[in-house]
Amino acid sequence: MQLLLVEDDAMLAEALVTGLTRAGYKVDHAPDTPAARLALSDHAYSAVLLDLNLPGGSGLTVLRGVRERYDTTPVIILTARDQLSDRIAGLDAGADDYLVKPFQPDELAARLRAVLRRAQGRVAPVLTARNIRLDPATRSVTRDDEPVSLSLHEYRTLLAMMERQGRIVTRQQLEEAVYGGESSIESNTVAVYVHQLRKKLGDDLIVTVHGHGYKLNSAP
Repeated sequence: MQLLLVEDDAMLAEALVTGLTRAGYKVDHAPDTPAARLALSDHAYSAVLLDLNLPGGSGLTVLRGVRERYDTTPVIILTARDQLSDRIAGLDAGADDYLVKPFQPDELAARLRAVLRRAQGRVAPVLTARNIRLDPATRSVTRDDEPVSLSLHEYRTLLAMMERQGRIVTRQQLEEAVYGGESSIESNTVAVYVHQLRKKLGDDLIVTVHGHGYKLNSAP
């Protein structure tokens, strides 16, 4: 399983990466908010360990960006903030657990195992559009019951559109869903993913609404 550790304390991050690696996890480290957003836009992680006090912005901003693009990846907040109001804010933003520093490595490992178990047992509604079936729980897509291989960004684009069936989805909404608000996105990026999805899932599945965005074609 691959984890993302978002922590600006270099010594603590090194200790956590070492311990988690020994426990059998593969760990990427992001020291600040921009690095965390970039990592999350390019990878699908099994879980995220997230500090709140970060250079470049609050960890809560990172968390909200994850949840706003329908990403159910488990997130454990690791922070020195121990006020009840801070815990409530973190949980309300979509965190799965909240661990106050300093903590024992064994407790972190136990909480990580717990959120991963809950994630595996989480029931997510399967989305369908014509002959396309998308299962968020397994991040799988089928066409006529045959598996379709999508890149992470193609998958997020399709998920955002299937979540909004019957409505026009703007390019900005798709950029938010795929990248979580990253500013350095080329203007034609979304069009490229839509083009790839049409090739893999059918030319007429996604309709361009000129001047507005895109819409799923649910007609048979």
